[in-house]
Amino acid sequence: MSSELREAAIPDKMDMWEAGDPYLDWIEAEGVKRIVDYKFPDLNDVELGDWERKGGKGAIINIPNGALPNDAHLVEIKPGGKSEPEHHMYEETMYVVSGRGATSCWLEEGQKSTFEWAAGSLLTIPLNTSYQHFNGSGTEPVRYVSMTNAPPVLRMFRSTDFVFNNTYNFKDRFAGDDEDYFNGQGTLLQRKGTKFGTIWRTNFVPNADVMKLWAYRDRGAGGINTHFDLAGNVTKSHISEFPVGTYKKGHRHGPGAHLVILGGVGFSALWWDNDKKNYEIAPWKKGGMVIVPAEATYHQHFNTGPEPARYLALRGDDGQPTQWGESNVSIKDGGMQIEYEDEDRYIHELFESELKKNGAECHMGSFIPYCTGDASVTSERNT
Repeated sequence: MSSELREAAIPDKMDMWEAGDPYLDWIEAEGVKRIVDYKFPDLNDVELGDWERKGGKGAIINIPNGALPNDAHLVEIKPGGKSEPEHHMYEETMYVVSGRGATSCWLEEGQKSTFEWAAGSLLTIPLNTSYQHFNGSGTEPVRYVSMTNAPPVLRMFRSTDFVFNNTYNFKDRFAGDDEDYFNGQGTLLQRKGTKFGTIWRTNFVPNADVMKLWAYRDRGAGGINTHFDLAGNVTKSHISEFPVGTYKKGHRHGPGAHLVILGGVGFSALWWDNDKKNYEIAPWKKGGMVIVPAEATYHQHFNTGPEPARYLALRGDDGQPTQWGESNVSIKDGGMQIEYEDEDRYIHELFESELKKNGAECHMGSFIPYCTGDASVTSERNT
């Protein structure tokens, strides 16, 4: 991590929790492995520690940013294993990296809603609902990654008893007796005049890695996208896909956006000051993850492989500090997006060199005048 990016990520005052950090104290009490990083080329290769309560192994991932708006839990449930029942006052959204299994959710014993999932599934646990995960295979482990807002919740209430033993039921989110709650169906919403194009309101997505997406022009190069409203959560998520031989416009927003790669091969570039280009390069492939570490870190995503690139962004409520403007509005108009004509030429040259390594062609000719490839963008899928 570059010195500039690290200085941007870590708050000036690291003594903000002189009386003890309730969140870090909880991690220590759990005895779970803690990883502080923001680049993971393949989540399947991350070494985990023991976390028997979760069904086998696990680790808690923190970005190198003491403010910690959220975290990630990377868990492996052993073959034939299961997690212990639990409920908590923080939100959790989970993506299944590998394996298959099932989850039971309930408010009262005897009224359980159980649904099955597999690699590529996206699900959320309704707030403070009791739940338990099961590995559906007796020979293969399950590995999933989830984003939670445990850090601010534990730091706000400063009581693990309140967070993990609170008996209040949020029945406006989950009543406990709806057999269709996790059936994978949803409602398509169109929000015009905002940064969000299409929203899919649901409680379970069985196939996030291949599900239908819709056109989203603001980030450039023929990308498609959908945002999610999952179980009424404050924390949000969206999926974006962009064509072969293209890349998205550089932009910035608040920290803690966890980008889980659902398909494709490529890399992300991250930097802080747009006048001083000091790029951090994060290579990725399917199963990888990149996390935006600092407040208003510029970042940009590049597809260098032979297939469309798709990622899932697990993030906070809006991910955009208002003092920086909107992330899909040009910096020339007071926003946080760098238009193609304003980007550092090195960015495109780096992209073309990476394409050549993979034997792929550049299709940015209609956006970049000095592009050596053609101007045809591969037709969008799922639109």
